[in-house]
Amino acid sequence: MSRLVRALPDIARLLGRLVRDPTLPRGAKLALAAAVVYLLSPLDLVPDLLPFLGVLDDLAIAAVVLDGILNWVDRRVVLRYWPGTPESLDTLARVAGVLSVWLPSKVKSRIFGRVA
Repeated sequence: MSRLVRALPDIARLLGRLVRDPTLPRGAKLALAAAVVYLLSPLDLVPDLLPFLGVLDDLAIAAVVLDGILNWVDRRVVLRYWPGTPESLDTLARVAGVLSVWLPSKVKSRIFGRVA
């Protein structure tokens, strides 16, 4: 989980770049834009001033969006915009997958759609 916390700036950068990609479906772009706004916003569901708990809402959003992207968007597209190494993305994918199991894959597929 600490890897995901440390990667939040890179994830926000990835989301911002993916929003501008012409191959992504509109629903995915809206989800990504909303996630970027939420992650960058100083207003959170759980205030960041609370130790540990303050980061949980950001982690949940980042995990769900990252898991959705990695499962529904072509990996080549994601790697084009990922600021880190493919290995670091794989590590984050495992963490995000564990943290986002509560969201049904049917919902993720509706949001992100399969992008070739």
